[in-house]
Amino acid sequence: MSEITLLDGGMGQELLRRSGDTPTHQWSTRVMRDHPHLVTEIHADYFAAGANIATANTYALHRDRLRGTAFEGEFEALYHLALHAAETARAAHGCGLIAGALGPLNGSYRPDAHPELATAIPLYAECALLMQGRVDLVICETVASIAHARAALRGAQAAGVPVWLAVTVDDSDGTRLRSGERVSDVLPVAVGEGAAALVANCSVPEVMPAAIEVLARAGVPTGAYANAFTRITETFKQAESNVSTLKARLDLDPVSYADLAMGWIAQGATIVGGCCETRPDHIAELARRLRPTALTEVL
Repeated sequence: MSEITLLDGGMGQELLRRSGDTPTHQWSTRVMRDHPHLVTEIHADYFAAGANIATANTYALHRDRLRGTAFEGEFEALYHLALHAAETARAAHGCGLIAGALGPLNGSYRPDAHPELATAIPLYAECALLMQGRVDLVICETVASIAHARAALRGAQAAGVPVWLAVTVDDSDGTRLRSGERVSDVLPVAVGEGAAALVANCSVPEVMPAAIEVLARAGVPTGAYANAFTRITETFKQAESNVSTLKARLDLDPVSYADLAMGWIAQGATIVGGCCETRPDHIAELARRLRPTALTEVL
């Protein structure tokens, strides 16, 4: 078996669970602002579970997400807060990498709302510059269209570190992006923009094998980290919605999730982890199964 990079699991849902806060459309950002110690604790728990990488809580840190909120003017400060939490957990653990998460502009699963290239690139680059010198890689997450992929990859280069592309695919067809475009059509964009790895994320685990099969054609490390939602509702895609409109699956305990993820590894994936609604226990079960194999950071 090849060496495997084990990512961490979900952050936003875990923050809500531990804080007991009511969900808002600011999701993990508001909870982090109100309870920053919880972000550090969650990173620490994922490291302790066996993750190689702490994904900083920067996914939703875009100016459009903060506009009209009480902390609209705290953009840079929130980046520092998120990165400091990951840095603190890594220092305590003694090893590991930090990934900067670069989420989509104008909301998740909304390729129709993504800005034009000329608008999007500098917005992504602004975020990447705030990560510069503090992360080991950037993951462009939940990329739902080819235009989104191109803009995020170009903007992320401003961080000066390797950039991974994580695409979100149709929950009934892993060969299609959420936009309806073919996953295969994103490959030349990813290769042309210098993506160091291609993974599928934030989709149901059952469609990941089809996505991995396509992504593997790019000739770079591939993998997947799935969510554990029943489905992404149309209500959730609306402006200022929150995760209360989504429901967690009851059939994806750590053992069941690991069974699926080990299938991705058997297929050739070398990067695995968890997305929304996965927890440290899910990563611990994966780490337990992977212990006979060397875990490594793929960069």
